Amino acid sequence: MKINAKHIFSSLLLGLFLMAGVSSAQDPQFSQFYNAPLYLNPAFTGNTIQGRVGTNYRKQWPGISGAFTSYTLFYDHNLAKIQSGVGLMFVKDQAGSVGLRFTKIAGLYSYKLAVTRKFFVNAGVRASYANYTMDFSKLEFGDQFLRDNPIFSVETFAVQDVSYFDLSTGFIAYGGRFWIGMAIDHLTRPKYSFMGYDAHLPIKYSIHGGYILPLKKTQKGNTVKNLMIAANYKAQGKWDQFDIGAYFKIKAYVIGVWYRGIPWLKAYKRGYSNNDAVILSVGYKVQDYLNIGYSYDITISKLGLATKGAHEISIIYEFARAEYKRDVRRRKLMVPCAKFSNSAFGMTPSKKNKRK
Repeated sequence: MKINAKHIFSSLLLGLFLMAGVSSAQDPQFSQFYNAPLYLNPAFTGNTIQGRVGTNYRKQWPGISGAFTSYTLFYDHNLAKIQSGVGLMFVKDQAGSVGLRFTKIAGLYSYKLAVTRKFFVNAGVRASYANYTMDFSKLEFGDQFLRDNPIFSVETFAVQDVSYFDLSTGFIAYGGRFWIGMAIDHLTRPKYSFMGYDAHLPIKYSIHGGYILPLKKTQKGNTVKNLMIAANYKAQGKWDQFDIGAYFKIKAYVIGVWYRGIPWLKAYKRGYSNNDAVILSVGYKVQDYLNIGYSYDITISKLGLATKGAHEISIIYEFARAEYKRDVRRRKLMVPCAKFSNSAFGMTPSKKNKRK
């Protein structure tokens, strides 16, 4: 009998993916969480002048076999007459050499409440249908090694895929240049084990907020430079994460630096500083409502640079009829959050838009 490094590595992967009965699953994550608004918080649904379509792509740790690859595709619409927003979202995630796949489709709704003339609250809900599956033909078990690696294993699975219904909710409170919000995912605590264990997805909490600081204005009061500071804290089961950073925006360009980790407040193991990554990002507004962003995670944890960090791309396109672009009420009801459009960064419409 010969057991090589490939067998050992396969066994480790199997343990990571199938120990659902004793470990907590984690949702896909995006460093550009501000450019995945419907995934971050359903209360962001309809946070646009009229319509918006966007996509996110993330390749995490490409230096490791079986890297994590995540996608989102979303569309939302602002129903200003009833102070509401509606949206659809598709999420797909694949991880590991055995092709563990996660797929979700969701419908979203939000309601916008004007507390005062300058202070607003959005509340939203997201209903999802999700599915987990994997390529079971790529799995290898201990009995296969002991029996000189035969084709079939004596191990059995309770199910070949796991599907469930899920609910999420959230709110955002905001004024002219600030916002703070909270989202709660997996309210239904769905089961997700392939082995038939009574394992439930832990509830995920996310608290996020930010502030936009104008740096330069024209004589007419239009902002041409600003600095945005934002943060996002997430917790799910025994796992948590904190992102904090800043964006500098000048005209059509955005440059950002972010940090992820909780180095002083928490250590998962003695001797570990709980640093994760430094994130560098750039963005460009191709047209008035077409925004492209790219970010790269530099791994600073003990995993080292061998992981090759993470690449992430976001594309968001916003569209609106001319009369909607001139509608001041619609703009007031929008959260001044972190995205690459003028309205989000406290800028006023250009003369060109005002004439439409």
